[in-house]
Amino acid sequence: MGLYVEAHIRADLDELWERTQDPAQHRRWDLRFSEIDYLPRVEGEPQRFRYAVRVPPFLTVSGTGIAAGERERPDGTRTSALRFVCPHPLSPLARGSGYWRYVPDAHGVRFLTGYDYRPRWGALDALTDRLVFRPLMGWATAWSFDRLRLWLERGITPERARANWLAELAVRALLLAGCLTGLGLNPGIGVLGPFEADADRLGPLVLVSVMSIALFKAPLARTPAARRCRRAPAAQSRTPRVLHTLEKHG
Repeated sequence: MGLYVEAHIRADLDELWERTQDPAQHRRWDLRFSEIDYLPRVEGEPQRFRYAVRVPPFLTVSGTGIAAGERERPDGTRTSALRFVCPHPLSPLARGSGYWRYVPDAHGVRFLTGYDYRPRWGALDALTDRLVFRPLMGWATAWSFDRLRLWLERGITPERARANWLAELAVRALLLAGCLTGLGLNPGIGVLGPFEADADRLGPLVLVSVMSIALFKAPLARTPAARRCRRAPAAQSRTPRVLHTLEKHG
């Protein structure tokens, strides 16, 4: 799989399964989806669904897919898989597939995903995908997993977690803007008297230090952060069997 994200969540396996398998709950925490709706299911067939992503201000990209899961496995783990296709001409994703794996341990559940997709527009799009869109998709997945973790571990709803993230982002942006403005001002205006020379020397150092904090300080504990997730598997992982079973359903 082209993208891999893993989060360790201190929560009950059944509760994690419910938050990820119920479309109404899934779309609340997953940044990659604005809408997810199950379609009428045919007995013996995988679950078909429709999804949509709203791209501000006016664009909505939608597609369809099929999903299946293994809730009871001999080793105690669970797996779900999906395949999707997006016919929208402005979507950079033409089609793709992926899986979620739930691995309980003594302290919670390792919740991990592997997925890949085919870019729509050929060689030029492949380059753009490698440099821009694929890293963005990886970040959005990891950020969403951490938002889910905060919901399960701390009771911070996805809506509150997003508000926390936006507030922290705004504070960091204001600090950066203020520091850049300060660095651009003319040195001392004569109000500090004998301390003017020292202020002229130390001022830029203080501003640069504040800028470094704004840029690199770890996010607050109640703010979602992609950096908290593992972005590469610790060992070679195999594609789940359930994902292969979806291939025959188109």
